[in-house]
Amino acid sequence: MRVDVHTHVQPQEYLQKLLDSGRYQVERGVEDQIIVKEGGSRFLTIAPGMHDPAERAAAMNAAGIDVQVLSLSTPNVYFLDGQEAVDMAVLTNDYMAGIVQAFPDRFRALASIPLTADIDAAIAELVRCMDVLGMPGFLIGANINGAPIDDPRFDPFYEEANRRGAVMFIHPMVPAGIEAMNQYALAPLVGFMFDTTMAVSRLIFSNFFGRFLGINVIAAHLGGAIPFLAGRLDTGWRNYPECQQINRPPSEVIERLYFDTVSFHEASLKCTIDIAGEDHIVFGSDYPQVISDMTSAISGIESAVNRRHRGKVLGDTAARLFGLE
Repeated sequence: MRVDVHTHVQPQEYLQKLLDSGRYQVERGVEDQIIVKEGGSRFLTIAPGMHDPAERAAAMNAAGIDVQVLSLSTPNVYFLDGQEAVDMAVLTNDYMAGIVQAFPDRFRALASIPLTADIDAAIAELVRCMDVLGMPGFLIGANINGAPIDDPRFDPFYEEANRRGAVMFIHPMVPAGIEAMNQYALAPLVGFMFDTTMAVSRLIFSNFFGRFLGINVIAAHLGGAIPFLAGRLDTGWRNYPECQQINRPPSEVIERLYFDTVSFHEASLKCTIDIAGEDHIVFGSDYPQVISDMTSAISGIESAVNRRHRGKVLGDTAARLFGLE
């Protein structure tokens, strides 16, 4: 089984709300793409494949992918507050659940959680998505409309996710300082990576992984720069008192994380395997983003991963995490 854990969809109503919000600048790209910018910097390209499950299934067949895990990309529902965020989360979650219901052998979905609303509403939507819609977990932004992912006000939500053994997929959001990234598409190419790096670093040093042992955390895009900074994080743990809330070095905590393979660089994938092991690497393509390529993503895994372990990376580990076994 080949399971692609990193793919995106959105309902048309979400797209319209995003465009009508007045917060973003919008341009038309090639082949009906919509380019969305904040502060003049491109951070999202909306491709037609985000709205067409049949086109998606055909692309999966062509690449030899059995199951995709669907989620709502940046900026998720965080551009809204209060009841508006709740309503949009319900709409997008119901939309994704409808796709899963229509294609039960091909798709699973991760919930969007209205963390910019009341925390009780966020918990209620998690419970609804897992209990009623059958979702195995949720996507969370590397920042929540600017708030850090380890903000203590989110702890009650994490406690419920922990109790339920949820999968938590960390995906970058609009990064801090995006105004300086308006050339060369630096927000998605570089800013996203460091948004995730900051988020995972905060989770490590705040002892998230020691407090919430029941949550299985997947970091998108090979965890940003986390695998390459493991030694530096260990140095901070040894030398800075504020980094010593944890009782073991960060490089050991990192071993609890799962990393998706959306990197497009064989040497980087091999480095992450050295840090986390093949058991903690899961296949992702980022479909249908403009930088995605399901076929080359698979061939990259086949080149970088020892034949004995390819099955784990391509699907076995994800099947266990997402209840596909």
